[in-house]
Amino acid sequence: MRQLPATIYDGLHFDNNTAVIVPKDTSHLPAIWWFCSSPAFSEAVRRIDQKLNVTNATLVKVPFDLEYWQQVAAEKYPNGLPKPHSDDPTQWLFDGYPFRRSGGVPPPLGANPGRDGPAPLQVAVAHLLGYRWPRQTGSEFPDCPALGPDGLEDLADADGIVCLPPINKEQPAAGRLRNLLATAWSGGVSPPVGENLGRDAPAPLWSPSLEQELLAATGAKQTNLEDWLRDAFFEQHCKLFHHRPFIWHIWDGRKDGFHALVNYHRLDYANLQKLTYSYLGDWIRQQEADAKADKPGAAERLGAARALEAELVKILEGEPPYDIFVRWKPLTEQPIGWHPDLNDGVRLNIRPFMLAKDVGKKGAGILRAKPNIKWDKDRGKEPQRDKADYPWFWYDTDPPTDCPGGPDFTGNRWNNVHLTLARKRAARSSSGS
Repeated sequence: MRQLPATIYDGLHFDNNTAVIVPKDTSHLPAIWWFCSSPAFSEAVRRIDQKLNVTNATLVKVPFDLEYWQQVAAEKYPNGLPKPHSDDPTQWLFDGYPFRRSGGVPPPLGANPGRDGPAPLQVAVAHLLGYRWPRQTGSEFPDCPALGPDGLEDLADADGIVCLPPINKEQPAAGRLRNLLATAWSGGVSPPVGENLGRDAPAPLWSPSLEQELLAATGAKQTNLEDWLRDAFFEQHCKLFHHRPFIWHIWDGRKDGFHALVNYHRLDYANLQKLTYSYLGDWIRQQEADAKADKPGAAERLGAARALEAELVKILEGEPPYDIFVRWKPLTEQPIGWHPDLNDGVRLNIRPFMLAKDVGKKGAGILRAKPNIKWDKDRGKEPQRDKADYPWFWYDTDPPTDCPGGPDFTGNRWNNVHLTLARKRAARSSSGS
């Protein structure tokens, strides 16, 4: 509000803290848009009104040199206003491709991909885990159509689980990521079958120096993808996506231990079982064999892996504090065990993983880094709710476990509530659901 940012209005509903400027002559739109999106507009408004929330009427009281801004717009937009576009991977309009390109052509060699394009390593990891941006899944927006295949689909993991070490007959994550990056850099054309994509033999148009350039652009200290994935990826992912991560890094607390990247959107009950018993189970069997052979560190890795297995089993079961709680759902619809509803959001569904026993950073649970997520009471009050369905709204202070309900309705929007499986099952049984 202080800077008065502008965007092109596409006809949808808008909040009354914003205003729509509609030209009487549509041919003036480019000039008006360029003026309103420039610092000159904000400065002109502030000379008239210094309040933080200026009135809508003020926005069109400013002097406007139509001829000058028409000339500027003609120079900037000789072919008319540009179509909607975003190189920001946090935006729905983003095309989901790791590198900026035109017509499938990779950026020129020597260009800085870290500055000239979207966060390529983050986008590539998301691709590898099977994530797709809205336009890649058929969604379209005004003047912004849905997208077809980009040539990287075959490189995406089938179950959204990619381990950093070689586990469960899968290649290590860094090698798979290099393969995807090399393919993306070559414009979606896969490297030759059998091509060694390790650091010593990169694919065509791909080089170790480009990998170094990408890593340097992230600001990380790591000099290879192996170390970056292990030590820096998840923290950077949390920051880039405003601490609502959709790729989770689960580990056992040891740098030489078990590490897995999982696509949260695919992490249903069956895939969490698969992570626990297939991927982690395979790692545990490896460490058991190494421990019997008295290999250095195997016993310690085995102990850490078994401790992680115990935490994942508790999340599958869902007893407090490993339970999911959704404030706006009645008691009879609260999740039992690990059965998250994606529509409830990362903030609520990630809680069991962060409240598990810390294996590394305090408060991060079994995640490699701690997202800036809290479950404090939200602002505002709820309208009247039935105590039998929403007992947590009947407390003036933090509700206790299973919260039977206080004497008076408060409407406080508590989020850090824990419900036992017995309480949830009893509620469903009594309601017949």
